[in-house]
Amino acid sequence: MKLFFLSIFLFFSHLGIKANISHRQPPTANRQPPTVNRSAFYKAMEENNKDLVNAQLKELQTAPAEIQDAFTGALLMKKAGFNAPPAIKLRLFKSGRKMLEAAIRDNPENTEFRFLRLIIQEHAPGVLGYKNDIEKDSEFIQKSYKSLPDELQQIMASYSKKSKFLKLEVS
Repeated sequence: MKLFFLSIFLFFSHLGIKANISHRQPPTANRQPPTVNRSAFYKAMEENNKDLVNAQLKELQTAPAEIQDAFTGALLMKKAGFNAPPAIKLRLFKSGRKMLEAAIRDNPENTEFRFLRLIIQEHAPGVLGYKNDIEKDSEFIQKSYKSLPDELQQIMASYSKKSKFLKLEVS
């Protein structure tokens, strides 16, 4: 059964790569690279499970370079919230923040990167001083939402039901 799903995934991934080449779209436009399992990634982001986060960090080692820093940075900041000495938590958080912010600086139109930042900022302790972009990112996501792939729209819509800051008009 796993082989069947893997075959289907690889087939559609190949089609996605072929379509991207023929349309000459920028690599980080608001579409999903075929090699990231978003369902597993966002499950790790949502749940308070260090093993899931570590598994996703390992998976991201082979992710495309244009998305690797944003996704890894978000997971490192999530990992910082787990039981560890405060110095390690702070080091992980700062490292992840640096990666995510660099990815956003390099790809300011990437809605998913801004969504990752919004998730982290909404849940980051105030003492870290990492809450400056929540409103700006929320507005950006709301404007870009309809142009995103269905899977990402569903993930964002699900998150917005629990979010204090992200409110999406879902049809």
